Amino acid sequence: MSGSSPIGVLLAQLGTPAAPTAAALRPYLREFLSDPRVVDLPRWQWLPILYLFVLTRRPARSAALYRRIWTPQGSPLLLHSQAQAAELQDRLGPGYQVALGMRYGQPGIAEAMQQLQGAGAERVLVFSMFPQFSCSTTGSIYDAVVRAAFGRRCPLFFDRRRQMPTLRFVQPYYKHPAYIAALKTSFEEDLRQSGFAPDHYLLTFHGIPNRYVTAGDPYRRQCETTARLLALALGLGQHQWTLGFQSRFGKDPWLEPYTEELLRQFGGRGVRALAAACPGFTADCLETLDEIGHEGQRQFREGGGQTLHLSPCLNSHPVWLDAMASIVRQESAGWA
Repeated sequence: MSGSSPIGVLLAQLGTPAAPTAAALRPYLREFLSDPRVVDLPRWQWLPILYLFVLTRRPARSAALYRRIWTPQGSPLLLHSQAQAAELQDRLGPGYQVALGMRYGQPGIAEAMQQLQGAGAERVLVFSMFPQFSCSTTGSIYDAVVRAAFGRRCPLFFDRRRQMPTLRFVQPYYKHPAYIAALKTSFEEDLRQSGFAPDHYLLTFHGIPNRYVTAGDPYRRQCETTARLLALALGLGQHQWTLGFQSRFGKDPWLEPYTEELLRQFGGRGVRALAAACPGFTADCLETLDEIGHEGQRQFREGGGQTLHLSPCLNSHPVWLDAMASIVRQESAGWA
């Protein structure tokens, strides 16, 4: 293995449709919802529902939501992720080669691995943009990375590759001091610059079905740890903040309390000014900008609240980019 070859860093994000249209959402949702890590129902049970009902109705509805957050330059998630990759490259220098790969959509993880291979990277560090591990997010990224790096292999055929990279995966950083410090700095800075004085704080994470946690998924525990450490860093008492889980889909019970229900209840508890943050997302996307920023505002007011202030995700905040560089150097120790 050549000592002069750069260390590859794959920033792995969930993904985004190419455009806020039903035509673009259909293949994106098909790829996303066909992933058995995301929906673990038996294929014979789920696929007819997906193709006959979900993919005939949801693309148009989702496209309308995406249009509310789309920018003239494109998808917010893609733009923030590209900025993170570029700024991280600047911080790491020529000894590293950074590439962005989306689990669903473009640029895909397979394309990112090809980019790193083309740059001569024989060692690749996979950096999931999900701080808290779940089989439905980081676990699915692991699947895609291994397939892209080593090829497909099954009883009927396999990819006859003769060169494969050495892989490492950044461990879940849900309690990493640099990540918690970046959350604290970003949140406090936003509130100070906006002049917003909240009555209460909401820390909301993407939800998953309860049965995933029952089967051993550590996601809930890691979200709770992140929320507790962030509240402690912000100096909040136990009655000043609330943990919630959003983005419920389907009829199965998901992690509770549900954020949408909390938002409608805050007014009855006397909360008029609510500060919300989404610590489980490292870049703003549909689930933060629209689900909390738009729909959440409406739900909060319906329950008697007045103003919900959504703080941005970490995005390309300098403190977070410094934290990312620190995590990369830590996880690539012995390679550099």
